[in-house]
Amino acid sequence: QVQLVESGGGLVQAGGSLRLSCAASGRTLSRLGRAWFRQAPGKEREFVAYISLRILSTHYADSVKGRFTISRDNAKNTVYLQMNSLKPEDTAVYYCAATSRYALSVDGMDDWGKGTLVTVSS
Repeated sequence: QVQLVESGGGLVQAGGSLRLSCAASGRTLSRLGRAWFRQAPGKEREFVAYISLRILSTHYADSVKGRFTISRDNAKNTVYLQMNSLKPEDTAVYYCAATSRYALSVDGMDDWGKGTLVTVSS
C-alpha cells in the first residue's frame, strides 16, 4: 500500500498558474508510475497526466497538452503537476494516483490520494 497526499490546490484566475504536489509514503518501490486525474462536478474522473518513476516517460490528456507539465523528484517521493494558462474548464478536484503497471486509466491505478480542489475563475 502507498499513501498519497496532494497539496497546492486553490483559487486562481483564468490564465494563471498553480503547482500541485503529491507526496508518497509506504511501499513506494512497488509502484512504477504516478498519475494525476481530475473530477469536475457531475462528471466522471478523467486522466490528466502520467509519469514513469523508472524511465523518462510522460503522457498527457489532449486537453492539457502544452499547458500542464508533470515532473518527479524520486529522492522526495514527490510528483508535481505544473498547471499554466488555466481555464475555467480546468476546475475540478485533482487526484494523485500510483500504479504498479503501465496504465493511464482509473481502473489501472492501485492507490489514490484524497484530492485537492482547483477552482479557476473567469
